[in-house]
Amino acid sequence: MSRTIASLRPGRRAAVAGLLLAPIAPAMPAFAAATDFNSWLQGLRSEAQAKGISRRVIDDALAGLAPIPRIIELDRRQPEVVQTLEAYLASRITQTKIDNGRRRLVDNAGLFAQVQQRFNVQPSFITALWGLESDYGRFMGDFSTVASLATLAYDGRRSAFFREELLNALRVLERKGMRSAELRGSWAGAMGQCQFMPSNYLAYAVDHDGDGKADIWNNLGDVFASIANFLGKLGWKGDEGWGYEVTLPAGFERGLVDPESVRRPVTEWQALGVRRLGGGALTGRDAAASLSQPDGAGSRAFLVTSNFRTLRRWNSPQRFRIAVGLLADRLSAA
Repeated sequence: MSRTIASLRPGRRAAVAGLLLAPIAPAMPAFAAATDFNSWLQGLRSEAQAKGISRRVIDDALAGLAPIPRIIELDRRQPEVVQTLEAYLASRITQTKIDNGRRRLVDNAGLFAQVQQRFNVQPSFITALWGLESDYGRFMGDFSTVASLATLAYDGRRSAFFREELLNALRVLERKGMRSAELRGSWAGAMGQCQFMPSNYLAYAVDHDGDGKADIWNNLGDVFASIANFLGKLGWKGDEGWGYEVTLPAGFERGLVDPESVRRPVTEWQALGVRRLGGGALTGRDAAASLSQPDGAGSRAFLVTSNFRTLRRWNSPQRFRIAVGLLADRLSAA
């Protein structure tokens, strides 16, 4: 859910299937809203009407809604936050995932070429996101999008964000002429094979084949083009990679390990003793390269490019972004 959700991924959110199978504590979470759910829902209904959403859509979507405790449990246990990088990568970059991705790159080579020419995003990255978000369309989630978003909007952790996504889900229903029961996805409200949040669907979904529908559920051209459009609009550089693994010298200053804020030319990192894994010199001419080391000192480190920062708008956790880059590397190495 685009959207990638620790800070929630706009587009989705990844590896839903694995998370749904994780054991959970039996305790029921407490909802943090100050009012009871029915009163809260009445306020939402009034807001939706004031924003021009039709009575038909509102009545259909909000009828019979109730908070779903299971969704709050899942929200509190996102793997991008609770797992180490090694555990996270081991469960997501499997040989099966790599083999399936390579086959799909071959099977859809013509379509990928069209999308790359149009949006300047490499097929390996499109496929990596597709694979991590929905296992190439196999697991799109079966939660009611409206019920999921209503639960998260009523909960106190990120109420404003999910309330706006819920209103956007109603807009999607309006635009597509769908019934609420038809709109299903991840526990966090992400939809389709690329797991876009409703806001990202409205902003970035593409009707690639010109049939009048931006169908991220069933149409691969629309799925690939929507992923590429999302990245392209955020500033993706199609002639640049994402980064590579490096080693840091003993006593390296920890304040320099910050992929969002600390940006230096590759030559400066080289002068500071950073080396490619295996001891080689750094490559690339990026004037704004950064270091990512999500598990802290002594763990795996990566020298990353501006494309790595662009992926933050898709899904912010560094572990997710590293997984995208490493899977894309494995796919393009075929």
